[in-house]
Amino acid sequence: MKATLTLSLDQLAQYARDCRRCPLHRSRTNLVFGEGNPTAELMLIGEAPGETEDRTGRPFVGKAGQLLTQILAAVGIDRSEVYITNVVKCRPPGNRVPTKTEMDACWDWLVAQIALINPLLIVTLGNTPTQKLLGTTGGITQVRGRFFTWKGIEVFPMFHPSYLLRNPSKKKGSPKYLTWQDIKAVKERLLLLHSRNRKS
Repeated sequence: MKATLTLSLDQLAQYARDCRRCPLHRSRTNLVFGEGNPTAELMLIGEAPGETEDRTGRPFVGKAGQLLTQILAAVGIDRSEVYITNVVKCRPPGNRVPTKTEMDACWDWLVAQIALINPLLIVTLGNTPTQKLLGTTGGITQVRGRFFTWKGIEVFPMFHPSYLLRNPSKKKGSPKYLTWQDIKAVKERLLLLHSRNRKS
């Protein structure tokens, strides 16, 4: 996939639309490549498209996506400023967790996206992207709220918005409470990394 780095994101997406690397292409309505600012400092990676995403061809536009937009806005981050994608670009049947084979089949697309965008910070949403990117086996509750590094890029795992929808409590220590702490940490880190990047 090294040759893809001479392409734009739009050109890469055109190639991806013809992808037949795994059986998921047979049941998709639309491939959901990703969307947002092609030079974003913040990149968010989820698990896979859901029903609404499969229908529209856009990532995170269902209920979980609407919540994600609100979470970003709570600290003054506009969705248009970031880039959002998933590990797997086609919807798994019944919204099940993608298999290792499916994730491996999509891996080159994700790596190429990251290389083209070259973000300062990646937020992984939930277990699947966190484990895939960091090579961990622990659950999201064990690693969320901490900064890691992948190929020189900082990575910050957070709860997936769909998990917050299933756990609506805002009490101290709840997933929603912890997500509020996490998104504030993301904003602070972005400002720091942006400042460092401008000086270098």
